[in-house]
Formats: sequence, C-alpha cells, structure tokens
Amino acid sequence: MDAALRAIAEPHRREILRLVRDEELAAGQIAARFDITRAAVSQHLRVLKEADLVTERRAGTSRLYRAKPEGISEVRAWLDDYWGHGLEALKGAVEWNQRRG
Repeated sequence: MDAALRAIAEPHRREILRLVRDEELAAGQIAARFDITRAAVSQHLRVLKEADLVTERRAGTSRLYRAKPEGISEVRAWLDDYWGHGLEALKGAVEWNQRRG
C-alpha cells in the first residue's frame, strides 16, 4: 500500500490513472495529453507499474497501459475505513449537539 500511496501522491500519475481507468492506451497516447517530456511520462508509468496500479501489455512495438483496479483496492479499503470512522464520529457529535438543544 505504501508504494501505491507514494505513486498517487503525484498529480501527473493520478491523471494517468484517470486516463487509463476505462481504456487501454499506448504510452505515446498518454504522453500526448501532457505538457511534460515523453521520458517523464515513461518514468511515471514505470512508478505506477511498480506500485501495481497499471498493467503493461506489448502490442508490436507499442506498450499499452490500463489501470489495475485491484492494485488500488488496499488503499481504497483503508480510505473507506478511515472515512467511515471519521463520519461515524461526526454523526455522533452532531447527534449529541442536537440532543443538547
């Protein structure tokens, strides 16, 4: 989970994940959507792959990337638990204030 959190901490990598969430894209297609070097996009893709957040598939000379939902599942479970606990505490505080008048 630590590698995934470090990976998604960077805005470009979050945007890459959004781009490949619903469709498989070639590295060049991804790079064309950014105002950074192609080498920088390749580095971001490598970090995402090492964090197990994207899959890479070769098709001829192209490398195709797609988000790997199960890669983020541990992070999502942690966030759901974190926010669920926080929301329960907030709900309790609001109800307590309402009972006090």
